[in-house]
Amino acid sequence: MRMVAISGSDWPISGVSADEATGMTIAIPGDTMKNSHQHCSSAAVVILGIFAFTGAVGQKAAETPQALELSGDIAGTHDPSIGFDHGTYYVFATGAAYPPRPLGASAPPGNAASSGQPGVSAPPGSATDSGVARPAPIGQFPIRCSPDLHQWTRCGHVFDTVPTWIHDISPQTKDLWAPDISYFDGLYHLYYSFSVFGKNTSGIALATNETLDSTSERSKWVDRGLVLRSTEQEDFNAIDPNLILDEKGEAWLAFGSFWTGIKMRHLDRKTGLLSAKDTRQYSLAARAKTASVTPRNPDLPPGTEAIEAPFILRHGDFYYLFVSWDLCCRGLKSTYRTTVGRSKNVTGPYADRDGKPMLEGGGSPLLSANGKWLGPGGGSLLHTADKDILVFHAYSAENGRPALHISTVGWEDGWPSARLDEDVK
Repeated sequence: MRMVAISGSDWPISGVSADEATGMTIAIPGDTMKNSHQHCSSAAVVILGIFAFTGAVGQKAAETPQALELSGDIAGTHDPSIGFDHGTYYVFATGAAYPPRPLGASAPPGNAASSGQPGVSAPPGSATDSGVARPAPIGQFPIRCSPDLHQWTRCGHVFDTVPTWIHDISPQTKDLWAPDISYFDGLYHLYYSFSVFGKNTSGIALATNETLDSTSERSKWVDRGLVLRSTEQEDFNAIDPNLILDEKGEAWLAFGSFWTGIKMRHLDRKTGLLSAKDTRQYSLAARAKTASVTPRNPDLPPGTEAIEAPFILRHGDFYYLFVSWDLCCRGLKSTYRTTVGRSKNVTGPYADRDGKPMLEGGGSPLLSANGKWLGPGGGSLLHTADKDILVFHAYSAENGRPALHISTVGWEDGWPSARLDEDVK
């Protein structure tokens, strides 16, 4: 969910002048900040979680999207969020981190597909769907690394355990969900969720770090605490966060799952927490209500009203809101699909290609299942010098296990397209 990586020696944001960016702090990992709208000659300028202005430099107006070929440790990835730091790509994923598998070993038993929960596996030491004991977790939010977006290896985790303060206010929370990595003002910001599956007694929290390189002496995740919560008495669900800075450099947090859909709050950019000046909760998107469908869970809306996992990207003159419809985390029964709408303003109103408001169930199709992969969703976007990248998960149609997927993004007539790996290449 959350990065812009740009190369070049001119003003580092394509389509944005220095005058437009006055007052913004453009941070460059490894370099010292010089002013609020810095020109630079760095070979890899990274601006994460922010305004992703316009498409990639030189990208064709109607480029055909391509599914990238991936290898290495991609199995088990759920809700991927991508970041970049000094030549390395980093993907953060939902749930517990487990010891790396020996070379050549099969995928670990018991995962999101078998538990029915995002990134939550069978308890350590218990028998799983394959009858093999699950090893004890070694942390939360597994991190995968790649030098080229193709070959991926495991390279650490964020927390050793779920923070104590989260267990104090949410005792049933077992694992942490939906990380969102961004970089601005000299720090990597990791927004993330805690909850109980099927309930809206949830919260969003923040951690920061100076670097994504876990081998660096500067690497230390600092717990910044609670950002916002939702309770059973409220009509929204505070999970699946995504940070974006608007064209003025103001910080916003999109979030939401089921209930009344996707919401947004204004943040204080200096603290990363909620703004004290603007306390309004904005509504961005919702599914159309259905009258004849019986809910799978009486405490939840019907699956046909499910919407979650927002990600906002600014491209050209529009903000694009990507969301996941229907049901994740059900293995072979997962029905996730990705849709998109756009707006001139970060707070909406968003509408799809046909002009239907996203608050009334609008959403133009972007990704859906094929014969090889089910439930593509939970995605984030990366802007590089020559292309835009969509990172997401999908479930194997053979065994229901989730895995990491990456597609380039095509743009035509102001609308994005993406591709899911298919049966026949």
